[in-house]
Amino acid sequence: MRTTASAISKGTETLVHTGSVPDAVAALMRAPHQLGDFPFPVSYGYLAVGVVDEGPAEWLGARVFGLLPHHSHHLVTAEDVHRIPDGVSDRRALLAGAAETGINILWQEPPRLADRVAVVGAGMIGAATALLAAQMPLARLEVVETNPERRCLLTGLGLTAVHPDEASGDCDIVIHTSGSEAGLARALALTGDDGTVVEASWYGTRSPAVPLGADFHARRLSIVASQVGQVAAGRRLRRTRVERMRAALAALADERFDALLTGTSPWHALPQVMEEISGDTALAAATLCHVIDHTAPEPEAPPAGGADPDSDAAPGIPH
Repeated sequence: MRTTASAISKGTETLVHTGSVPDAVAALMRAPHQLGDFPFPVSYGYLAVGVVDEGPAEWLGARVFGLLPHHSHHLVTAEDVHRIPDGVSDRRALLAGAAETGINILWQEPPRLADRVAVVGAGMIGAATALLAAQMPLARLEVVETNPERRCLLTGLGLTAVHPDEASGDCDIVIHTSGSEAGLARALALTGDDGTVVEASWYGTRSPAVPLGADFHARRLSIVASQVGQVAAGRRLRRTRVERMRAALAALADERFDALLTGTSPWHALPQVMEEISGDTALAAATLCHVIDHTAPEPEAPPAGGADPDSDAAPGIPH
């Protein structure tokens, strides 16, 4: 497979990039085709699309998605990749991992007819999950987000996006994807009596404080873990991972997913991009899904004698 583009899954890849994968789950957190071991050196990533250059005749030229690292080429079996449906662009297909995670979350604690649902956190996973949930016959669906630019983006997609202070309470189900203590506390506050919080955030080596005092027990709240590594309980005996991925790719026929692709960089800028996305930067705040373009040309060679001595940029990497 010749890679045409890959994407950064900001939450998990930031934790990998900063060496924050706990030893206890290092084996579980291995990407399907990861090279090396945590913490370093490691070649990570699991959102890639490309074209089959060599293989069985029926696969030649096929556009495919795979859970593959940020490499220019991959040697894989036909079972490792999935055909991208007609009508879904290569770039949008990069969101198959996010859509698959959203499907798993909704399978974990399925909303019922006329339910009141909130999604706390409008990152790539939260936004994708909200787009999927919006297709259900819910009484109310709100996306709770602190970032006003993200709220504006989601409003433009036809979703109801609100600041945490303005969110409606008494929810049947609250899906938490913000990866923050404050987000988890707000999710519990928005959940109605006997309601459920689906915790879809992963905190790496952090141990967030969870407000289990006050009325948590009196209101009989539940917190349910959701993790895409396994098909959600209640579905795993009737759905395979392949079937779940096919459902995710089919869901990407919705053109609104294009809005979650918030930036593009050439492949040779990946080290710099990861540094910026992992820090407190404007790029990190703006990023939902950042695309890495593997069709970009090779960077120009530095001038004879090395890089410009007045420049603090690495050779071949733009400022």
